[in-house]
Amino acid sequence: MKHLKSLGFFLLIFSSFFLIQCTTDPIPGPSGTDGIDGTDGLDGATGTTECATCHNVAKSEAVHASFLSSKHYEHSTVTRGGNATCARCHSSSGFIDYLAQGAMNDYVPSDAVLTGGSIGPQKFSCTTCHDMHTSFDFEGDGYDYALRTIDPVTLLADESYTIDFEGTSNLCANCHQPRSTFEEAIQEDGTVDVGGRFGPHYGAQSILLEGIHGAEIAGSLDYPAIASEPHRAGSSCTNCHMGETSGANDGNHTWVPTSTSCTDCHGSTVPNKDFLEDDFETLEALLLAEGLLKLNDDGSVSPVSGNYELIPASALWNYRMIYYDHSHGVHNPAYAKALIKNSIEALSAN
Repeated sequence: MKHLKSLGFFLLIFSSFFLIQCTTDPIPGPSGTDGIDGTDGLDGATGTTECATCHNVAKSEAVHASFLSSKHYEHSTVTRGGNATCARCHSSSGFIDYLAQGAMNDYVPSDAVLTGGSIGPQKFSCTTCHDMHTSFDFEGDGYDYALRTIDPVTLLADESYTIDFEGTSNLCANCHQPRSTFEEAIQEDGTVDVGGRFGPHYGAQSILLEGIHGAEIAGSLDYPAIASEPHRAGSSCTNCHMGETSGANDGNHTWVPTSTSCTDCHGSTVPNKDFLEDDFETLEALLLAEGLLKLNDDGSVSPVSGNYELIPASALWNYRMIYYDHSHGVHNPAYAKALIKNSIEALSAN
């Protein structure tokens, strides 16, 4: 009986090992039949297709050729005073540096702006104004053209005012803004201190377009509301200055407006930019007669330094503002006309 129990126990143990072996290491069966291949999907669009509409050799060569004939390129190859104020807009590294510091009045040039220990001219290139796209959702976010900034611009000469052209034109306003205002030249006794560079410098474009910072003398013409000019509200710097070229010397990156830039909005007739010419020459003659302007040997005119009464000095500021703008008043015809016409009336009655 004992031997039978031992034998049964042995068989039980042996069979358990057999069962464990069968369950932990199964013997594979024959391979099944292969399934049917799925249908190939459609090829996707090439990843660079949209990029190539702008980033191609033909377009880049046209941009480069037009840029080389531009004032932007020309003015970045010459020394403009050799100081930080000039470097912000006349040096490629200076402009990049200036934007990186937040476009503040206390801009300090970095080593990148210095040439041999002093500030020197550094030619503009594509990377002066362009860096990288902030978004590739062009349909939803619009084209930013990889510009370094399109943020609104707080004026250097008037930190209480921020210009917002709502788009790419804001980049232009960083340099095309005044370096001074008329108000800061007014002395405690009410006279105006006039120096040889009296006026808003060559950055009057943004303030004329905005319709601000002229010396607004009362007269027969009313001044239009701020930011109401159609060129400012319904167009942009790029629409007018970077249209399709009609040759090698306009449109594209020359920033010289073409007739197409006008006719796109004004129909078949190109507006006459000489609408202000006679009044401008009349005001110049009056200022020469008053002694606030002098005629130079090269035929140009410049301010005569001194302290002047408010009305003559205001008229001189308005003359210089339109001169420095270089659009002959086209940027804001109504505001420009009022500034010059009312200045003539005030000087004639003075």
